[in-house]
Amino acid sequence: MTDTQDKIEGTPLIEPSSTDHPLHETIVDAIRTVFDPEIPVNIYDLGLVYTIKINDENDVNVIMTLTAPGCPVAGEMPGWVADAVGPVAGVKSVDVELTWEPQWGMDMMSDEARLELGFM
Repeated sequence: MTDTQDKIEGTPLIEPSSTDHPLHETIVDAIRTVFDPEIPVNIYDLGLVYTIKINDENDVNVIMTLTAPGCPVAGEMPGWVADAVGPVAGVKSVDVELTWEPQWGMDMMSDEARLELGFM
């Protein structure tokens, strides 16, 4: 997924991630260990993670969505992400927020996820 900003009436729906932060790639790797139990692809490559913001104190804020509002693990998945990111060396704290805007779509999946699921 790219760090683009979708806008409605001038308001960004997806904030850019802190891709230049030294912890960014390690945090992405940690998030890639989290899977939706119904889909054999990690949530990062599914495109469920919209933003990873890391401040100067190494506090991490993850903004993510789910494939559908009625997802059976909706109450658990943010905790799984926090549990994956929290132990990363250097991370001070983790906050995971769920959002439904923009709504997730299959076009948000990485090429690897599409290939894994047979969409390519």
